[in-house]
Amino acid sequence: MAARRMSQPSSTRTAILDVAERLVQSRGFHGFSYADVASELQITTAALHYHFPGKAELGHALVDRYAQRFGEALDSIGAMSVSSPKKLRAYADLYLGVLRDGRMCLCGMLAAEYQTLPEAMRKSVVGFLDHNCEWLADVLETGRSEGSLEFAGAAEEAAQMIVGALEGAMLVSRPYADTQHFEVIADRLLGELSPEASPARSR
Repeated sequence: MAARRMSQPSSTRTAILDVAERLVQSRGFHGFSYADVASELQITTAALHYHFPGKAELGHALVDRYAQRFGEALDSIGAMSVSSPKKLRAYADLYLGVLRDGRMCLCGMLAAEYQTLPEAMRKSVVGFLDHNCEWLADVLETGRSEGSLEFAGAAEEAAQMIVGALEGAMLVSRPYADTQHFEVIADRLLGELSPEASPARSR
């Protein structure tokens, strides 16, 4: 039984977060209840309240864990001895991997519900998006200085465009239950940043 397998508090907490994360990525934050999580884990709702007194606390923990995990992935990509375009491709592949698992970006789903989220969750979602944009801006600026990337305007603006386009591409792909739409959009987006994409543009 699940209850026996999760006899330790730390493992129960992790299991709760795992199930809740999947439910948010597939249904949205307001699309599941404590009863849904408890039923799947075969525990009582009281056990959930022990670890997370309310849904706001659960949601905040979800965003923090997701942001930490995503940040670690960005650090790994940043440490790779590859070109800036390949780092951007690896970044897009993070989203693709989530989509292939039949899920959406956790913070992308929460952004769609932003106005109805608890205040602490709002701040965490914005922090996640800001961190992604900051990381991308650094990669973009490095690529432009090396001549491997080309784009007009500030790197921060290009970074915001990439995040918005990839999050939007996930949403567009969702009704089709495949990754093709996402991959086409991502390929076009990253291709436009190549110096060879438009010979007419000045260096």
